[in-house]
Amino acid sequence: MKKLDDFRLKLGNSELVPIMIGGMGVDISTTELALVAAKLGGIGHISDAMAPAVTDRLYKTHFVKDKLKKYKFNKGNDDKSAVQFDLDNLAEATRLHVSKTMERKEGDGMIFINCMEKLTMNNPLETLKVRLSSAMDAGIDGISLSAGLHLSSMGLVKDHPRFHEVKFGIIVSSPRALNLFLRKTSRLNRLPDFVVVEGPLAGGHLGFGMDWAKYNLKTITQEVLDFLAEKELDIPVIPAGGIFTGSDAVEYMEMGAGAVQVGTRFTVTKECGLPEKVQQEYFKADEDDIEVNQISPTGYPMRMLKQCPALHSGVEPNCEAFGYLLDAKGNCDYITAYNEELSKHPDAKKITVTGKTCLCYHMRKFNCWTCGHYTYKLKDTSRKLENDDYQMLSAEHVFKDYQFSTNNQIALPE
Repeated sequence: MKKLDDFRLKLGNSELVPIMIGGMGVDISTTELALVAAKLGGIGHISDAMAPAVTDRLYKTHFVKDKLKKYKFNKGNDDKSAVQFDLDNLAEATRLHVSKTMERKEGDGMIFINCMEKLTMNNPLETLKVRLSSAMDAGIDGISLSAGLHLSSMGLVKDHPRFHEVKFGIIVSSPRALNLFLRKTSRLNRLPDFVVVEGPLAGGHLGFGMDWAKYNLKTITQEVLDFLAEKELDIPVIPAGGIFTGSDAVEYMEMGAGAVQVGTRFTVTKECGLPEKVQQEYFKADEDDIEVNQISPTGYPMRMLKQCPALHSGVEPNCEAFGYLLDAKGNCDYITAYNEELSKHPDAKKITVTGKTCLCYHMRKFNCWTCGHYTYKLKDTSRKLENDDYQMLSAEHVFKDYQFSTNNQIALPE
């Protein structure tokens, strides 16, 4: 019976254990989690989501405080177009986060950074270019382009000296999206090094509508494999979303996948950035505690635990400090929803906003409990303790369980 360790992912001249840990922001996929994957010969991710806020917490910088001080005059103003990110500070924050990670890397694996196009930051192209370039400057092994079609992203950094060295990948949910990306990047003489096919059971933002349940990861993966074969393109395909055991992963490898991307089972590891009290919520969740909703200001549906504090919160927008989802005109759907609710209850000390939520605030506070569809199975991967909590896992334990398990078995911790 085959196990995942019987296969290898070939990226350029490297042969890797075909396990990629997804890039969960904001600092849920931590440096520590990525380092474990790299040390064990696979691929780990960090995320560049809200990098200034992340470096403030990890490395005692003060980017958020300085930005708020600069734009404090705009607090309470519905028009956020004046609130701009300092591109030098953004570059410094990204370089710091990446370089501090890369200088600790051991082993034969790789560390990538997840870069979301939907972080529009009131200046979509310039802030995206800075984030990409700075990660490349700081020595990142690869970049996963997520949360958007990224039709211009690679072109933004085509003149970077590491453009042909860094491994680029695109995350798609259909062959059509991949085709659009390939057509737009064809003039660069640079194909993506890998394609992540994210299915409807993934955590966080989904590349589907609210009809997500009609779709199936295996079907989409096969369609992408067939599309690439038809185009005679040899690009590793990496399915993601709902791959819960090593045996699940082997099924995709036998289809022709190059590796698998996994995340849910690593959310309850000691190296994950989630606070332990939140991780216990993941362990204890039942299937009916998980929902796909439309509260994200990005416009994408989002899967999360429905008891998370981000739902129905009416926190005042603080784009002067954050503002990562402001569009090119300084708008955000949460600001609109907040103001509409405020106008209905002008004298209320506290309001509830049901339509949207402030992702900047809640992701920073770990209040937005995004999760994969199979989060309710996490309790089967650990042991219940006398106090009714579950034993925390190590990232190495989970990684090796994927790598060596057979017959859909899950190894419990010692």
